[in-house]
Amino acid sequence: MASQDRSGQDRSGQDPSGQSWDAGGYAHHARFVADFGLPLVDLLAPCSGERVLDLGCGDGALTETVAARGATVIGVDASLEMVAAARARGLDVRCADGQALPFHADFDAVISNAALHWMTRPDSVLAGVRRALKPGGRFIGEMGGAGNVAKIGEALNSALARRGVDPAAVWPWYFPSVGEYRAKLEATGFTVVRIELFERPTPLPTGMVGWLATFAGRFLAALPADQRDSYVTEVADALAPALRTPEGNWVADYVRLRFVATLSPPARPIRKPVAPQAQAGDYADLASRA
Repeated sequence: MASQDRSGQDRSGQDPSGQSWDAGGYAHHARFVADFGLPLVDLLAPCSGERVLDLGCGDGALTETVAARGATVIGVDASLEMVAAARARGLDVRCADGQALPFHADFDAVISNAALHWMTRPDSVLAGVRRALKPGGRFIGEMGGAGNVAKIGEALNSALARRGVDPAAVWPWYFPSVGEYRAKLEATGFTVVRIELFERPTPLPTGMVGWLATFAGRFLAALPADQRDSYVTEVADALAPALRTPEGNWVADYVRLRFVATLSPPARPIRKPVAPQAQAGDYADLASRA
């Protein structure tokens, strides 16, 4: 879901997006992420014996659901802490950069929920997914799309700019349009079965402050520690008229991009017809007719 999940980090535990993750806080503030990912599992329709890669698996909640359907699942995530939380569920999860996947024709399918928008080099991501899949493999994903958290992002950027920080240098997300992402999938060798962009206003169980604490780490890290509380308060106050209901409940302005694609099988080389070789008797026959 919009600004959710991660995916891409080196072995030191430093996420390339600059976002840090706390597994306990994530489970408390953002369990809805995995809940909203359940329709992807239905689209994946994993079969017993299939090998599936969960790209940006987080704490493994959705990975566990895929495994329960009978597939053999390997998860990858950027965050060492999230990887540890997923392994505590008994899952096979590795810490890997989602923008440099190390797999080669190992999987029948790749699933990714709310992680791809944290990876700002989408061409590298798609190239890695293509390498990881067997010919004809499936790629099912959902991510933040064009217009995702538009109001939240505007408030974050404006409050940061007022403090003398360039928001463009901090922005951690990639939210593509349908046309842009379809073109990238097709350029990488995928056939797009379906792709859609849709609004999904999402209730926040711990309010906007909880959301900011979980997903706005890159923005907060750009400020001195003694300015962060006032920054969060300013952002929340700016968003209240649009995103807080009269009852006091908060809703995030999510826009999701969901897709199903298959890896096109490699084209067979075109063989030119080979001209039949003349036999010795043929030349004799031609000579007799001359």
